[in-house]
Amino acid sequence: MSVENPTAEDVITYSSGTTHEAPPDLRFVHYNDVYHVEPSSAEPVGGIARFQSLVNHYRNDPKFEGQPDLVTFFSGDAFNPSLESSVTKGAHMVPILNGIGTDVACVGNHDLDFGIRQYRHLTGQCKFPWLLANVLDPDLGEGESLANAPKTTILTSSNGIKIGVIGLGEKEWLDTINSLPPNLIYKSATQTAKELVPGLREQGCEIIVAVTHQREPNDDKLARQTDGLIDIILGGHDHYYSHSLINGTHVLRSGSDFKQLSYLEAWRKPDGKWDFEIVRRDVVSSIAEDKPTIKVVEGLTAKLKAKLDKPVGYTAAPLDARFTTVRTRESNIGNFVCDLMRYTYSGDCAIMAAGTIRGDQIYAPGVLRLKDIMNCFPFEDPVVVIKVKGAAIADALENSVSKYPALEGRFPQVSNIEFTFDPSKPPGSRVSAVSIAHAPLDPAREYTLVTRGYMARGKDGYDSLLIEAEGGQAKEIVSEENGILISMMLRQYFMSLKVLGRWKQWGPSMGRHWSGVQEKISNHHPHLEPQRPSAKAVERLLAANGGAARKSAQNGDGDGRRTPLGTRPEGAETPLAESETDETGTEDETDDEVALHTSHPPHHPHHHSARADAEAAAVAARERQLSIMRRVMRKWWRLTGLPGHPALCDGLQEGEFTVNWTKAIAPRLEGRIRMVEG
Repeated sequence: MSVENPTAEDVITYSSGTTHEAPPDLRFVHYNDVYHVEPSSAEPVGGIARFQSLVNHYRNDPKFEGQPDLVTFFSGDAFNPSLESSVTKGAHMVPILNGIGTDVACVGNHDLDFGIRQYRHLTGQCKFPWLLANVLDPDLGEGESLANAPKTTILTSSNGIKIGVIGLGEKEWLDTINSLPPNLIYKSATQTAKELVPGLREQGCEIIVAVTHQREPNDDKLARQTDGLIDIILGGHDHYYSHSLINGTHVLRSGSDFKQLSYLEAWRKPDGKWDFEIVRRDVVSSIAEDKPTIKVVEGLTAKLKAKLDKPVGYTAAPLDARFTTVRTRESNIGNFVCDLMRYTYSGDCAIMAAGTIRGDQIYAPGVLRLKDIMNCFPFEDPVVVIKVKGAAIADALENSVSKYPALEGRFPQVSNIEFTFDPSKPPGSRVSAVSIAHAPLDPAREYTLVTRGYMARGKDGYDSLLIEAEGGQAKEIVSEENGILISMMLRQYFMSLKVLGRWKQWGPSMGRHWSGVQEKISNHHPHLEPQRPSAKAVERLLAANGGAARKSAQNGDGDGRRTPLGTRPEGAETPLAESETDETGTEDETDDEVALHTSHPPHHPHHHSARADAEAAAVAARERQLSIMRRVMRKWWRLTGLPGHPALCDGLQEGEFTVNWTKAIAPRLEGRIRMVEG
């Protein structure tokens, strides 16, 4: 988010107009909605290192000597979405939030993206409480908040003043999170505040602060309906800077993404009310970076690069992500991702502009690494859900093929939609025979469409999908703020496919949701069940490699990871363990090892060593052969000057899939997009 005329200087957001000779009675810093730890290119550039410098200034600068210590408030959304969180599941933000010196936070919707167990795992390592008073989970007990979050807390300033804090969220974002427990009870934020704030006053709190994660209109409504009960509402969820004063209650939100913060000074008035002076600070490039924080970020990115190279899944079918495919016709990877988007949000249909897919290659059968996902789906606009008339979908499809045969990114990949187009006809009249869910498109019917935020903003000519907030007619169901990235959706899906070492923090709600998505996806794109290589397959591979693998196994230098039941078929490569939390502590053993130790009786240490070594060496040799073959094929194709790209290779056949740690996906074509030839 950017602001007009960002500056390194203090910008007075609000002043009561009263001249105070005495130092303030309280000093606050507020921030909200932070995702990217590294700076951007446009001012204000943000970045945690410069943000930390500003916080350090307000906490330690000599000009504040003798004044009360800084109290720091955070209004939610840190654990997702970002490139970092796609790897760490939010763990990298724990030391960041602790390092800022945060004193209290409100639960944000994206803090729950990885499920309740992961939320509790992360917040359990934070040095401050996360509050949420008005979302209750009856399964935890009567009146218990979601994830056992505290409803209120009392902070005591260094000069003894008690600060009562209540955390509040809005109902709208609860419907956008697939990993929440069932039967949640939402209570009105106003009603909850009226019930709990008097108790804070009775405990001696002289000022009441609400940290919230809800849209500005909901914060304004809270201020209007509580009639001065709350002294200041520090809000999040919106990604802009704003302040208002309603019925004696200040309502403040402080930007996003480490690009702004608010510094507040407060003086106690004789009537028990408070005078505030609020300063906006922009995190611009002229602000020096905090050196210790730079080292933290460098350590984080170094770990990130190492993890990006690790396997997260396996495909038994070649995935065609070439521009020449995805921008001119139906693609199996396009089908798979669109189906995943649709089933994740239970939509009627899905449309994704093919420019979303950036891999421009065929991903051959075999391991899919995290970097493959991130490189193929690098964009950081989330998946959104909108309601549109059938006529708008027809217009969107017309736009999508209007530039054919140019390799335009607007060309569609779809789910639960079938249509025919004739490129010989003029743009705008090329599409015919459109059906949704195998029924003819009804122009007047309202459909729930899952798509990208980019398209819901009318980009690439998709004007008919423009949301109401942008001047269009599409109704937002899941907004960009509430949606998740395609790369994250894929990561979570591959997590759900793992059979050994299921992630410790997975949780029943995540399991219920993703098992349902798995079942629906498999109707279109079958899964291959995990299995170990047979003895005959191992011997065949050993023989094919002239005994080299056998010798390697006999010498004990097989490069596979040994387990009681065998080794990873990738040889030396170990899939990304879902328990890896290097940023916040190291597990003693991976979930895979835990699962194996607890699911099977103990074995003699050497019972399977010969077979394990043989499997490791044989499969490693096969992987090396395949790698060499692919490189040679690509070079031969280039040197011979043949046009285009090599044809797709065959998928894995019966007995060829020998991965024992996950199910394999096998995306396929279904004739969703048909072109009139000639």
